[in-house]
Amino acid sequence: MWTDNETEHDFLNFGSVAKTVSQVIEDANEKPVSIGVSGAWGIGKSSMIKLIRNELKKLDNPQSDEKNKYVFVEFNAWLYQGYDDARAALIEVVASTLLKEAEARQTGVDKAQDLFNRVNWFRAIKMSASAAISLGLGLPPVGIAKELISAGQNLVDGDINQSDLLKAGDVAQQVSDNAQSLISPKRVATPPQQIEALRQSFEDTLEDMGVTLVVLIDDLDRCLPETTISTLEAIRLLLFLKHTAFVIAADDQMIKHAVKRHFQGVEDELVTNYFDKLIQVPIRVPPLGTQEVRAYMMLLHVENSNLSNEEKESLRFGVCKQLSKTWQGKRVDLKFLRELNGDLSDELVAKLDAADRLAPLMTSATGISGNPRLIKRFMNALSIRMAMAKSQGVTVDEASLAKILLFERCGDAKAYAELIKAVTESNDGKPLFISTWEESISTGNIPELNPPWDDDFALEWLRLSPPLGGQDLRGALYVSREHAPLITPTDRLSPEAAEILQAYLDHPDMASSTREQLQNIQKPELSVIMDRLLAKAHQEQEWGTPPILEPCILIAQIDLAQAQRLGGFLKDRPAAQVKASIIPKLDGEAWVISIFDYWLEDDDIGAPVKRSINSRRKSGNISIK
Repeated sequence: MWTDNETEHDFLNFGSVAKTVSQVIEDANEKPVSIGVSGAWGIGKSSMIKLIRNELKKLDNPQSDEKNKYVFVEFNAWLYQGYDDARAALIEVVASTLLKEAEARQTGVDKAQDLFNRVNWFRAIKMSASAAISLGLGLPPVGIAKELISAGQNLVDGDINQSDLLKAGDVAQQVSDNAQSLISPKRVATPPQQIEALRQSFEDTLEDMGVTLVVLIDDLDRCLPETTISTLEAIRLLLFLKHTAFVIAADDQMIKHAVKRHFQGVEDELVTNYFDKLIQVPIRVPPLGTQEVRAYMMLLHVENSNLSNEEKESLRFGVCKQLSKTWQGKRVDLKFLRELNGDLSDELVAKLDAADRLAPLMTSATGISGNPRLIKRFMNALSIRMAMAKSQGVTVDEASLAKILLFERCGDAKAYAELIKAVTESNDGKPLFISTWEESISTGNIPELNPPWDDDFALEWLRLSPPLGGQDLRGALYVSREHAPLITPTDRLSPEAAEILQAYLDHPDMASSTREQLQNIQKPELSVIMDRLLAKAHQEQEWGTPPILEPCILIAQIDLAQAQRLGGFLKDRPAAQVKASIIPKLDGEAWVISIFDYWLEDDDIGAPVKRSINSRRKSGNISIK
């Protein structure tokens, strides 16, 4: 499983963009600069912010007798939404950070304290108009005034006691304290003068400290329009002062929407101008292609693996370097990762192989479109369902399950219901009604889809690999029961077939004693029994002569269709799992010839297995096709 948090590790070669941004700030040489990092939701803006900060820290790299020249403030307006005024919160976070840094450096402390004291003015002007007028006249804010009125009501009524007098005195003192805390001693009279004084205090503080303040704004596009505008106004207040750099990560379209909502009736051109005046250097997070998606998925698996931190970092560095060369035709795939590290475990290789195959689907599908956050969530959902399948002994092809999961997520609900119905009502679990459409697409034609399948997504989904019309999808749908009930032909086995199946599952090594009974079982029921046996067989990690192989071979000897299924299953086993002891076990069956040929041509199959096949062929024990 993967958490939905930003990362400081570059999985997508975004480091090159982060270096560019950090260099822009460095080259500004203390002149003000504002940079907008734009991109859609979930594309990786938050991670980009982390990478930019790390790159600036590398450029900082002070000598032993020098202080760091960058002071960082990370501000997430979304966290303050509903709890505080984002405008005042940002100013306060900046002021408190500078004060703390000044005290640590023992430089510019007085200026930083002055700046911090001015934050109270922003707290005061956030009050309602009536409260502000009251403050201007020397009266308490409305909330406190109500307390005063309540406390003094008994005095007005003439019902006076000692408690009332004490309460009135306490409230009066509270009124005085709050008014003093919200309004610092007047230095200037008007709001414009107050604002100019604040900006001057801010700039003087940075000058005295000898630092550049880098403010990193994130998640602005998650906020309501009011919070977005409030934060932008605070940013505007501090923009274009010397020794400042603002990096604002947000979807520019969402920001423009918030501006338009707030300033109702404003023309689109003015909305664009408002945003452009805030952002001097616009940078867009690049969209992901198939190579980047494949790299991202593979590195997520690497991150969760048992590899050492050094090995993980080596793979990450190698992948990012390769991504920078994809324009030259270089690829990031399983072969490339195995070249970087030849000692990857079989378990990790299997996961990387799945990512290799799924990457085109994750890139092209409308419901995912290469979005890193959606990819991560999709992989989490897929991981959970594969784990469910494994724990319950259900045979599931990961690529097929991924395609079904995609349709479940993005497709028409009625169409998905039709797919489930076709699978559950079929004796072999195949949704044959989509086979015609898939065949038409494979020949380059566009099929005429019937409702509720007649939409763009369904056509795009049918184009995705692998085709599902000829596959048994019962296992995949079984682990998807959270969205729809599944009633399969397994539930309709005859008592005799059910008894044999249970015997095979409990005592597979005794399968040979059931040959005569098995002859009387109908072929559709043999298919169901083989389903369950192969589901259990998926749990085997070594393919020499596991007990479950015995009933599988027995059924294959009786039904050629099941023999072909068993052959396909054995070919799909990871090469490292195939042992030489399986060769004599399969010897003598005509349907085995293609398996042996396949293993002989597979470079990853071990030498002992190949020697066993070749030696038995030379002795005449194995037929040659």
